[in-house]
Amino acid sequence: MGNRLSKIVTRTGDAGTTGLGDGTRVAKDCLRIETMGQVDELNSTIGLLLTEEMPDDIRQAMVGVQHDLFDLGGELCIPGMDVISAAHINRLEGLVEQFNADLSPLKDFILPGGTRAAAAAHLARTVCRRAERCIVHLASTETVSEYARKYLNRLSDLMFVLGRALNKAGGRGDVLWVQGKNRGND
Repeated sequence: MGNRLSKIVTRTGDAGTTGLGDGTRVAKDCLRIETMGQVDELNSTIGLLLTEEMPDDIRQAMVGVQHDLFDLGGELCIPGMDVISAAHINRLEGLVEQFNADLSPLKDFILPGGTRAAAAAHLARTVCRRAERCIVHLASTETVSEYARKYLNRLSDLMFVLGRALNKAGGRGDVLWVQGKNRGND
């Protein structure tokens, strides 16, 4: 990469446009840039999650996801480029199965919370769902790889499972939702 990023202040975006990877200039508020921003925010949220204590296998899975998300951002940056593949989807599905295997079956809805790491995983899950909605919206008007959409869908499933796994690893159980907890208590 050399000195490619040595100049950070370029002033090229001062008029409200930014460059895509193919050299095309687009408005900073266009849907493609919004989608890229959502994926970047998701990656940052996972970075925050990685500051917490967690088992090594979860940490390694999340570091791998961060690399995938950077690749996804690159794919979105160059319209028509395909980086995310079926192998990425299969890997996430394998991780969901791996981390879910040691968890008790769910009988109730759960609330985000428990340990800080679990809460951060649930936050990443909700940011992932927002990024997924954004990429689906983009795909309604522009070409987007089916694997990019599937990746975010599977990743949100993984983040849900990891929230539960991180609570278990931290010695906490799931935080259960109690229907009607605050109704009729007057």
